[in-house]
Amino acid sequence: MLLNEKYRAIGIGTLFVNFLVQRVFCVNRNFKYMLHYTSRVNCPTKINIVGDKKKSSCLISFATSLGCYFQAKNGIIIHEGVIFAPGVKVISANHDMDNYNHHVKELPVILNKNVWIGANVVILPGVEIGESSIIGAGSVVTKSMPANSVCAGVPCKKIRSLHES
Repeated sequence: MLLNEKYRAIGIGTLFVNFLVQRVFCVNRNFKYMLHYTSRVNCPTKINIVGDKKKSSCLISFATSLGCYFQAKNGIIIHEGVIFAPGVKVISANHDMDNYNHHVKELPVILNKNVWIGANVVILPGVEIGESSIIGAGSVVTKSMPANSVCAGVPCKKIRSLHES
């Protein structure tokens, strides 16, 4: 399915409102992809989508998942096949505890191929989610998670391997 066909599946009303808020009212205007009108991006130029953008389901998630927040001060790398549900927060930098006007330098957040992030997940600075993993709804991811795993909780931890029965 081509990207245009995927966007048609979103619905003309949502597309129109997203366009209106992003391009006319200039909310998240510098983010080069369509974003749901209730979501916000901080430092949009530091979000890097890796792989074939026409096959990237994260572009559909950007447009349809409401209430998401992406703070990319230290960068966010998103590989193809990543999907996220409403309310996801990806935060790549913390404030310096001695000076709240500055951010601590950290590694970027990396979401590897075919990762599914459930509703209301919070992903914190320096985290890497392994390929083909699932992060359960409501989790707070404070450290990197392995590939091919189901992870959940506060703090998030591996529950089982993905292909276990």
